[in-house]
Amino acid sequence: MGKLRMGVVGLGMGMAHAQSYQSHPGAELVALCDTDAGKLAQQAAALGVDQTYASTDEMFAKAGLDAVSIAVPNKFHAPLTIAALKAGHHVLCEKPMARSAREAERMLEAARKAGRNLMINFSFRFSDMSYALKEQVDAGVVGDIYFGRTVWHRRRGLPGLGGWFGIKELSGGGPLIDLGVHRLDLALWLMGYPEPVAVTGSTYDPIARPMASKQRRKFDVEDLACGLVKFANGATLVLEASWALNIPENEQMITSLYGTRGAVVQRNLGGGYEFEAELYTEEGDSHFTKKLEWRSAGAPSSYHEFVNSILEKREPIATGEHGLKVMKILDGIYRSAATGREVRYRTR
Repeated sequence: MGKLRMGVVGLGMGMAHAQSYQSHPGAELVALCDTDAGKLAQQAAALGVDQTYASTDEMFAKAGLDAVSIAVPNKFHAPLTIAALKAGHHVLCEKPMARSAREAERMLEAARKAGRNLMINFSFRFSDMSYALKEQVDAGVVGDIYFGRTVWHRRRGLPGLGGWFGIKELSGGGPLIDLGVHRLDLALWLMGYPEPVAVTGSTYDPIARPMASKQRRKFDVEDLACGLVKFANGATLVLEASWALNIPENEQMITSLYGTRGAVVQRNLGGGYEFEAELYTEEGDSHFTKKLEWRSAGAPSSYHEFVNSILEKREPIATGEHGLKVMKILDGIYRSAATGREVRYRTR
């Protein structure tokens, strides 16, 4: 099998996809698509890519692709992913999978019908630190996880008011669907992706709303969301996410999972994007705190994992099924916040 022919739609976040495909020995970046003609020409020249398209239909039909990244505003995740799958392409879709679980279900069904991989770019699990924690959890070091808390707060990290992030019809929601999705996936992955049975949530916008009103900008999503998720195995997870919260750090990210024999914690340092991980265990009559220094075996990037899964003819680690489960939880939090009631799910 020769190199996989890769394409990228959307050259904002998509630039990370494109550059990573160029660094994989089994992949070749052959086509780019963006509706901004200036950006398309500039990035194509920087990447050395000849095939450029303003239309995804034309790109999917003419570029001879094996796989494509969809890195566009959330509103277009479902339609473009489904179109790519119908064209016979494997798809790596940026997070969140979609604006709703209903859209995610359509995407997953299209992947099953096409017999192609659908991977969601849950990039926070693709790090040496996250892999190390997963190995410890899977080895039973912390026992059965029964409670957790996973958080991403920003002191002031509102996206440009009036842009698509703050417009529900384009984004599907605010920081919950933008930031919370990362910390939720990391927690669920470490927990083994248990089945949710009930969700309670709240949303708020006391900081963003007056700012948007003052600037006469449209903003109809939350600036903070929180939720309590209960699972079929009895475990409970607290999820929190905000773009604007009066905290001391610029960024606060922490995922803490507590088990019958110990706990794992991953947190950011100094309000930035460096992280530390600790493991707390109870061994006999003694309690130990272990800090991760490094992991000798490197974790693949999400982009390389996508390529590897196709070459090795297997499912990717971050599956469409995982994406759908995340969307069901996010939907539940938004619905609970709107109705003031707990949302329950049917279990299999």
